[in-house]
Order: sequence, then structure tokens, then C-alpha cells
Amino acid sequence: MITIYSTPTCVYCKMAKQFLGEHKIAYTEKDVASDAAAREEMVKKSGQLGVPVIDIDGQIIVGFDREKISELLHVSS
Repeated sequence: MITIYSTPTCVYCKMAKQFLGEHKIAYTEKDVASDAAAREEMVKKSGQLGVPVIDIDGQIIVGFDREKISELLHVSS
């Protein structure tokens, strides 16, 4: 399961979602700008307030790290 914690104005969040879309990988998006519970969940998982925070089966990636995401999902970057 993949969850992306993001905000509507975050360029790197958009890049991460576009990358997953290009590889036809399903994900759940949580908007931490409007959802306080999601924001709290993100901080608890990552220790970060910056977005995106991407949770891939419990592996936390802070920021859009194309190589790490590709490695975890076994897709080409």
C-alpha cells in the first residue's frame, strides 16, 4: 500500500504522483494542508513537516526520491 502525504501547491508532490501514475501504481493521497489528522499521522511516521512524505508498505521516503521509489516498487526510474 502506498500513501502520499502532500499539499495542493507542492511541486515535488505533483512530480511524485505523476511518476506513480506513469507506472500505473495505485496510491492513496492525504492532503496535510486541510486534514489535521493526516498531518499528525505524517509527522508521527516521518518526524517531518515537509512534503511529500511517501509511505510504501511502511518504508518512509521524505521528498521525491525517484531512485528510492523505483527501488522499492521494482520499476525503472
